[in-house]
Amino acid sequence: MVFVNKAVLNSSPDLPLLFLLLQLLIAVILLHTTAFLTPKIEIPKFELHSAKKLTPVVLVNIIGLVFNTLCLRAVEASFFQIARGLVLPLTIAVSSAATYSSPSVRVVIAAVVVMAGFFIGVAPQGSLPVSAVPSTLSLFYGILSSLFIAIHAVLIKSSLPYCNNSTIQLAWWTNAGSAIFLAPFVVLDGEFFKVFELMSTPEWNMRVFIWGSLVTGVFGFLLCIAGLLSIKVTSPITHMFSSAARSGIQTLLGVWIFHDVLTLNRVASILTILIGTMYYTWVKSAETAKPPPRDVDLEALGDGDRQSKDETIVWQAPEKDMEEESE
Repeated sequence: MVFVNKAVLNSSPDLPLLFLLLQLLIAVILLHTTAFLTPKIEIPKFELHSAKKLTPVVLVNIIGLVFNTLCLRAVEASFFQIARGLVLPLTIAVSSAATYSSPSVRVVIAAVVVMAGFFIGVAPQGSLPVSAVPSTLSLFYGILSSLFIAIHAVLIKSSLPYCNNSTIQLAWWTNAGSAIFLAPFVVLDGEFFKVFELMSTPEWNMRVFIWGSLVTGVFGFLLCIAGLLSIKVTSPITHMFSSAARSGIQTLLGVWIFHDVLTLNRVASILTILIGTMYYTWVKSAETAKPPPRDVDLEALGDGDRQSKDETIVWQAPEKDMEEESE
């Protein structure tokens, strides 16, 4: 997905918002198609009350996606993971602020490790060619993308009750609402007119843009469903290890396909971020694990019951004697 997105943005750097809008529209169309094919997918009815309540999560989602797309356009594919390396620490911070709770010491350690990986990756390196050096603006896009992804993750929980606690319905609201909010900015930015300008230039490959939009829209929708199923079917640790493997493959493919520069600092940065993320997953899995059931000593419980009964009988005997005396 990242590489197809990067290929499209490399071929059409002036159409990032239109590219994102097409992905959102394709996701909405696929949701309606699957709802038509199976009753398990339910498209929500438009209700003004729900739309107002879901506006914050929709706005945060589309802002995060815009910054995410701008960041990917500005950096190398293999560096993209580093640029968005603050997702986990910011998610922990936003979640703690929203719930008025303090994270455990081990969670803080995991966040510090991930932050260290981020700063290792963005540290200036004199050996890099000028084309491979990320700009300050691209890092700013990456940090903002991470921040809005963190806020979005926190808002999802509070938004589900307005979608009958259905992630599919929330996905529909999010994609449809994001497309509605994004469309005016695509027009204001003039990207529709830029398409016609690019069509008149022989250097622009329109097939890459069209097929890239279709592929990323379809597979983005499938990956969203697969991500939900992966967390439900497998354990969080298994899911995280699969994500780690995907990140490693993503880095290698970035070097192979786009000839990205892979320095020792970047390798150390990616490994540090992955180690911190996997440690966080292990910590949360251990903290949320149910405690093992305690063995019950039936004999001790029986003695306790008999003792309580004996005490009750002894306590009641004087009362009966007092009643007989009074009679």
